[in-house]
Amino acid sequence: MCCMEVKRTNHAVYDVKYHLLWARKDGKWILRGDSRERVEEICEEISQSHDFETDTVEIAEEHVHLVLSLLPRDSISKVVGMCKSISASVTGKEHPEVKQGLWGGEFWEDGYFVRTVRDTVTADVISNYITYHREQEKSPEQLKLF
Repeated sequence: MCCMEVKRTNHAVYDVKYHLLWARKDGKWILRGDSRERVEEICEEISQSHDFETDTVEIAEEHVHLVLSLLPRDSISKVVGMCKSISASVTGKEHPEVKQGLWGGEFWEDGYFVRTVRDTVTADVISNYITYHREQEKSPEQLKLF
């Protein structure tokens, strides 16, 4: 049950997907309604304008989940930095009320989690986990990945 699709460039054939997760600064939840939806849109816009594919985006209460596929030339750390900095900048400009809830003016935590999607943890499994998390956000139960 693998949903990976082999892709090609002029000099490479590849099949790589990443599951990214990063958290809100101080765990504060200040993205609601329009601003929450806007962060999802910004992640999609960034992927379109920088030649990577976004499979799943979920803005949870305390963190962002993103499943994406990059070109072999792209650095995952640069893509994460770009997503975090652009989303923080645009959201702050378009939704000034979000900036008021920040302590120290920082939007996202400095670090992030990344995992490659592989045979035992497929993109479908991670997407199902994200969907489950979205629906059960307030529930203490967790879905097991393996």
